[in-house]
Amino acid sequence: MTIKKTAIALLTASALTVSLSARDQIKIVGSSTVYPFSSAVAEELGATTNYPTPVVESTGSGGGMKLFCAGNGMNTPDITNASRRMKAKEFKLCEKNGVNDITEAVIGFDGIAFAQAKSNAPFTVTKKQLLLAVAAEVPSKDGKSLVTNPYTKWSQIDSSLPNREIIIYGPPKSSGTRDAFEDMILKGQTKKMPVYTSLYKADKIKNKAYKKYKKIRTDGVYVPSGENDNLIVSKLNKNKAAFGIFGYSFLMENDDKVQGAKVNGVLPTPNTISSGKYPISRSLFFYIKNSHASKVPAMSDFVNMFMSEDMIGHDGILGEIGLIALPDAKRATIRASVAQRDKIT
Repeated sequence: MTIKKTAIALLTASALTVSLSARDQIKIVGSSTVYPFSSAVAEELGATTNYPTPVVESTGSGGGMKLFCAGNGMNTPDITNASRRMKAKEFKLCEKNGVNDITEAVIGFDGIAFAQAKSNAPFTVTKKQLLLAVAAEVPSKDGKSLVTNPYTKWSQIDSSLPNREIIIYGPPKSSGTRDAFEDMILKGQTKKMPVYTSLYKADKIKNKAYKKYKKIRTDGVYVPSGENDNLIVSKLNKNKAAFGIFGYSFLMENDDKVQGAKVNGVLPTPNTISSGKYPISRSLFFYIKNSHASKVPAMSDFVNMFMSEDMIGHDGILGEIGLIALPDAKRATIRASVAQRDKIT
């Protein structure tokens, strides 16, 4: 009887060890922008293979990186999605926690839409005007100093703009879309504006933030609206004065409810985004934790499916929901790199 109990105990312990060290279901976190594309691939994997449908969570690019880089344990994600490239400080966090075998996959292009309700008159804005609408500090009227942003109406920024309240629903600090917006609208412009950079040059330690200024105002004009971009879409139809910031796929998905504004005279379309003519364009990514591959067998099939022509090609399934394909040669190069599981360094 004792031998039988011992055998049962050993079998139970063995089963527990297997359950802790391996699993069938892939865990994916990260960007709300990449979420619909990752979810579509996850559903296809669940429908066409014997693997369970992967769990995909929308945590934001920054939130996803924190979870992904927490360690190699099986309670951590296998893949994280991102609407911008992994930051150096995130890679260092991964390394610190032993996550040092990571492959980067680029899946396509996306534009950041500056959108409003469909029923509104078309709106055109420049990158400089967007900067003046969202920055916490802006140049004074004489351009000689910085002041706390005083603008509450678009017409105060430029008389050619409508006399309309400035209210912008946008992504939170954890979002890769916000990172990209800050890079292209704030940092990309303020680093060339002496009214900002002169402060940095005067005291590089105290005024480090002014080297590439990116602080968004917190006085209620810019409203962080979580990682659910569909929530922003719904808010635009409740407040017709408002604008929303989100990925092009959500603009495409809701084109019966919202419309994109022209930025520097260019509307967001697949052609203008892929060519770079639309000035707020970026690439989309996911990152693979290769240390999990042998313990989560479904990962290989998921990655291969995601990177296939059927998904990310010019006529791929993901194009139907807003993903903009990379050029053929670049797509082939990245696919080969991912297939080899090239490590980022």
